[in-house]
Amino acid sequence: MEHWLWNEHYSSDEEFMFAIADVLHEEFKAITDAGIIVQIDDPDLPDGWQIYPDMTLEEYRKYARLRVDAINHSIRGLPEELIRFHICWGSQHGPHADDIPLREVVDLALDVNAQCLSVEAANPTHEHEWTVWEDVKLKDGRFLMPGVVGHATDLIEHPELVAQRLVRYAGLVGKENVIAGTDCGLASRVGHGEICWAKLDSLAKGAALASATLWK
Repeated sequence: MEHWLWNEHYSSDEEFMFAIADVLHEEFKAITDAGIIVQIDDPDLPDGWQIYPDMTLEEYRKYARLRVDAINHSIRGLPEELIRFHICWGSQHGPHADDIPLREVVDLALDVNAQCLSVEAANPTHEHEWTVWEDVKLKDGRFLMPGVVGHATDLIEHPELVAQRLVRYAGLVGKENVIAGTDCGLASRVGHGEICWAKLDSLAKGAALASATLWK
């Protein structure tokens, strides 16, 4: 959210971040009090790297850590099972050749006090990063929602491909800990609404195939 706001009042980035978090806490609490899941969309956790290309990795992780701490402040006291945290590398169509690797920020994302982590996993820049989960483990009671259909192409992912992706993740983090998801929002990013619905249809069919394989 800070990327769309100008700080002309607070004395530091930290003060600014936590003031935003205090306001968002009231919004998030109203939602969870109603029993509804809050999905916190934070593409900027990885894609801030594109905004500050001169930062070293150590400097960027410090920058990202402050924002993770602010997110946790914004959801303090709220039920973890009603919090979902989404990260991606920005949904703009482009080469994404200089995205920061998932491995460099995955620990920060997992430090957010959310039951479910949603992460971009279907596009050709980041699909290979399923291997990160060979040695990065979820905390007990946490879920992973990999994107298994994407916004980067108008091609409709086949249900069998969706199922293969889900089964692969299930083999790494446990079949009971995987939820089928999208890379990011689809509606405004694919060529036509019918494509969006077709992708969601394929997502549902692929999840059913994966469930039949994993839970037979």
